[in-house]
Amino acid sequence: MERQTDKALVSRPRLVQLALVKAREAAIHFMRTKPLGATGMVIVLVASLVALTAPLAVPHDPWEVNSSTILQSPNTTFWFGTDMLGRDILSRTMYGARISMLVGLVSMLGASFIGTAVGITSAHFGGWYDLVVQRFIDGMTAFPSLLLAIALIAAFGQSLTNVMLALAIVFFPRITRVVRSAALGIKQTPYIDAARAIGATDLRIMVRHVLPNTFAPLIVIATASVGTMIIVEASLSFLGVGTPSSVISWGSLLSGDVQTFFAFDPWIGLFPGFALTLVVFGINVFGDSLRDVLDPRLRGT
Repeated sequence: MERQTDKALVSRPRLVQLALVKAREAAIHFMRTKPLGATGMVIVLVASLVALTAPLAVPHDPWEVNSSTILQSPNTTFWFGTDMLGRDILSRTMYGARISMLVGLVSMLGASFIGTAVGITSAHFGGWYDLVVQRFIDGMTAFPSLLLAIALIAAFGQSLTNVMLALAIVFFPRITRVVRSAALGIKQTPYIDAARAIGATDLRIMVRHVLPNTFAPLIVIATASVGTMIIVEASLSFLGVGTPSSVISWGSLLSGDVQTFFAFDPWIGLFPGFALTLVVFGINVFGDSLRDVLDPRLRGT
């Protein structure tokens, strides 16, 4: 008995070591076969690191107004220049990553939770429930995402929480369709019939058997949606209906008086806009490569 216990204790570090080796091999293989996806992953990781360390890494106070440094072009003191109130654009761009990426991540998680729940139940129960749900989803997707988000924020009120809630509501229908499509195929498999035969409840079948098998398409659509959510949030802030003016986001850095001064002082909007474009590009190419890896139909293409 003691030998078996000692053997189990010795094997645990070995299993962890093997898992780390396999993860490293998988990462190296992904970088070799999907260099563009690996580049996108690096961009996302760097942007996430900047967002997490912004309070400690910013060179200047992003809210500090200084009349002596108004509209300075990029220099050794202010690498990205300053805006019309003398605030450092580099510091504000780094802080903007926190809100923009937070909005994209939280909205994606909310949309994934709602979309997965609705998609799996719709496919599992079928009948009139599936018909009603899908017609409701069709009605929501008929509206442009930006207009629907504006309408929801007008109803909820302008705040960071309401922006994330509105984006989750706007984007969950497309996740619902993807998850429902995957769940319909899983529903016809023999192991679902076997689970029913042994008396498994509907909830157990959906949670234990259907949900884990929808993770691959769910991860792909959720990853691809993050970039779109960041763009929609930036568009809302650009129009003045997104995050409040007191909250720094990439969209707010492109709105307001920036549009007036941009023609003569382009660095005001150039650097935040470039950061937004680069991160969305990284998320999109990483999501595309992730789809190629996780989707069996696309492997080897």
